[in-house]
Amino acid sequence: MKIEIFNLCDFASYDGSGKLNVIGVFDTIWAREAPFVYDLCTLAIRIRFQKLEEGVKKLKISFVDADGKSILPVMEPQVLAQVPPNMSSSTVHVVSMMSQTRFPSFGDYSVHLAVEGRQEASTPLWVRQNLITPPHFQRAAPSA
Repeated sequence: MKIEIFNLCDFASYDGSGKLNVIGVFDTIWAREAPFVYDLCTLAIRIRFQKLEEGVKKLKISFVDADGKSILPVMEPQVLAQVPPNMSSSTVHVVSMMSQTRFPSFGDYSVHLAVEGRQEASTPLWVRQNLITPPHFQRAAPSA
C-alpha cells in the first residue's frame, strides 16, 4: 500500500473513472483573529493497493491541534481495495469536505491517516495571524 495523495485543498472530486480532481492544495491558513471559522476545505486522498492487499480496509482520519486534541470528529470510512484482473495494483480515492471548521487559536494543526489501525500519513496545517490588510487594487485607466 502507498499513500499517493494526502492533501488539504479548496476543492476535490472523484469522477468514478479513475480521475481525482484536486484544486488549490494548501498547508497554511491566514486569519486576522482567533478563534475563527474556516468556511470550507476538502481532504483529497489517493491510496494505491497491490493485488495481495485486496479487501475492505478501515480508515481513520483525525484532524488535531499541536497537543493531539481533535478539532473535528474522527472520520472512519471503509473502502474496498479491489484490483482488476490482469493488473497488479489499483487506487482508492477518498474525498471529504469539511465545512465550518473552528480553529480555537493560531498554531500548528495536522491531519492524520491510519489504515487498518496503522498510521500511514500526516499532513500539516499551519494557522497564522495576518495583520496586513490586503491593498485595494485600482483598475488602470484605459490608454488613449
